[in-house]
Amino acid sequence: MPDQKIISQILRFQKNEITESVIYDHLSLQEKDPANREVLAQISQDEERHYQFWKKHSHQEVGVNWPMVMKYLWIARIFGLTFAVKLMENGEQSAKISYGEIEKIVPEVKTVIADEHAHEQKLIAMIDEERLRYTGSVVLGLSDALVELTGVLAGLTLALPQARVIATVGLITGIAAALSMAASEYFSTQSENHTNPVKAAIYTGIVYMVVVLVLVAPFLFLKNVFGALALTLAGAVFIIFLFTYYMAVVKDQPFKKYFTEMTVISLGVAALTFVIGYFVRKFLGVEI
Repeated sequence: MPDQKIISQILRFQKNEITESVIYDHLSLQEKDPANREVLAQISQDEERHYQFWKKHSHQEVGVNWPMVMKYLWIARIFGLTFAVKLMENGEQSAKISYGEIEKIVPEVKTVIADEHAHEQKLIAMIDEERLRYTGSVVLGLSDALVELTGVLAGLTLALPQARVIATVGLITGIAAALSMAASEYFSTQSENHTNPVKAAIYTGIVYMVVVLVLVAPFLFLKNVFGALALTLAGAVFIIFLFTYYMAVVKDQPFKKYFTEMTVISLGVAALTFVIGYFVRKFLGVEI
């Protein structure tokens, strides 16, 4: 007879499996793409099978964790299906403990779970989400906007030390650059069969404009240009954090490496143009 500690662990695994089965089932019901819907339904069935596997050893029924179900359904709506699924699977893996003690009463546990996990990962890789086909366009808009606008706003902070003036110039520059980048992306993707040039341009332009608005906003609400610049740089780092975390989840990329690279480049350009702005102002004798 297994001790209570092992039973508790089995029940925890069991609850997690039935909860994920329900999540995948709900995701499949709200998915419009037939191929994705089929994949999600199959994973739901796999999770149900995992639940039954653990139930044979616990001899108990467990309920669904409904707050967790709602959490991931909302994440899927906001951040996309792939992000929600991979975030959930990553959380499941990080929460798992050694099967050493459980293996004493369930000898086949490692083989069964490893095989099932490999099967699920293959299914997850089959999910085709439109927004991920345009990752390159998003990266282009985001990276260019971050580097260019942080540099422009930092340089203007000393060259034109009035918040409203900086905001005006920043907005005009940002809008022009967003339209220019969107047009460039349209022409550069015309020869690519797997992407729609219009959608690629829209993704690039929208992402660029969102970054512009976030970075320029502090100069619209604060009169102190250095305080506004500090908030702008903080906003840039926050955007980089969100984006690199998102990409780390959906693309299995190393978060720390890409976060560090993007942050160093963006802030480095900002620091350089801040100095350039000072010398330009001195050289031109600009006083505002």
